[in-house]
Amino acid sequence: MENKAIVVGLGFAGSVLARRLADAGYTVHAFEKRFHIAGNMYEYERRGGVRVHMYGPHIFHTNSKTVLDYLSRFSAFYPYSHRVLGKIDNVYVPIPFNFTSIDMLFPKEKAEVLKAKLSMNFMGKDRVFISQLLDHDDQDIAQLGAFIYENVFVHYTAKQWGVPASSVDTTVINRVPVILGTDDRYFSDTYQMMPMQGFTKLFENLLDHPNIHIELESDALNYLQFNPDLKTIFLDGIPFSGPVCFTGRLDELFEYQFGTLPYRSIRMAFEDLDVDFFQTASVVNYPNEEEYTRITEFKYMTLQQVNGHTTILKEYPLPYKAGGAFDPYYPIICEENLTKYQEYQNLRTNFRNLYLCGRLAEYKYYNMDAVILRALEISSEIIAETNKAMLN
Repeated sequence: MENKAIVVGLGFAGSVLARRLADAGYTVHAFEKRFHIAGNMYEYERRGGVRVHMYGPHIFHTNSKTVLDYLSRFSAFYPYSHRVLGKIDNVYVPIPFNFTSIDMLFPKEKAEVLKAKLSMNFMGKDRVFISQLLDHDDQDIAQLGAFIYENVFVHYTAKQWGVPASSVDTTVINRVPVILGTDDRYFSDTYQMMPMQGFTKLFENLLDHPNIHIELESDALNYLQFNPDLKTIFLDGIPFSGPVCFTGRLDELFEYQFGTLPYRSIRMAFEDLDVDFFQTASVVNYPNEEEYTRITEFKYMTLQQVNGHTTILKEYPLPYKAGGAFDPYYPIICEENLTKYQEYQNLRTNFRNLYLCGRLAEYKYYNMDAVILRALEISSEIIAETNKAMLN
């Protein structure tokens, strides 16, 4: 008996699910709304051959050897340590904030006092969160926390999320570290690298399997019907009993029965410039005066030797509107929205063969490696359930 599966969306979540199921003998029918595979990882070349990430910069970093080993089947990698600068008081300092940032923004004597107090009060740690500084008993440390909060977090957050910083879920501020030392890498993970030929080529290799059949520019919801009364998924009007792996928006899947789930989006503004380089780092954050949140220069990431040409990307956050011109990027996590998402989750339980994976489907913030791990877990679950059914 032939095992069949449907995968909706071909970012990392859907592509890993498709490949794992195909390797296990499933015939996989994959739908992708966009004209390309690779989801938000998609790369293409602009003027002069400069390769860019269409949906903003993406860097592979993980502590998971499992994830690294899996992706290494489909691409070689080169080491890449991501470094970010931020414009604060017209000075470009390392972000996350570290001892070098302190040296650049405070008088020498004050900077030495701050560094000594941080080292003494957080002995044995290489990073702390802004919230730990703000709540500290030492006045100098608390004032430093307030300075960083105001200059790095408050205005950036207002631009990024469209609300005051005080309204943002506490998990967001707890993702903002302060480095206790001069390490200026943006990430601290054990493995930090980029695919040798880019993400698009990695995805092409990942999806290169005779059991995977891809339809681009194809909305799966034009072909799939979900009948909660019959607890059955239909494909073109015929009951489909195989696994359906969905990576899109759960509110859209269930026709917005409980209203739309809010997201933030981004307007991507690319500029092709006739210079070797525009800035001194791959990413420069603009947390305060400017309307955009950051500028990315991709040649630092791709390591391309392209003389006389470069491409930069300015990101302008804005609200997401369903059916609008811009894509959903970041779920807005708060109690009200999570309650609404749970209502959609309750509908999902009507369908035993429906699996959700990814940032949109699960309405949560995922790093790249976490999405891959999640897809590996779900595919293992599906394969185990199939094998169990075959034995019974």
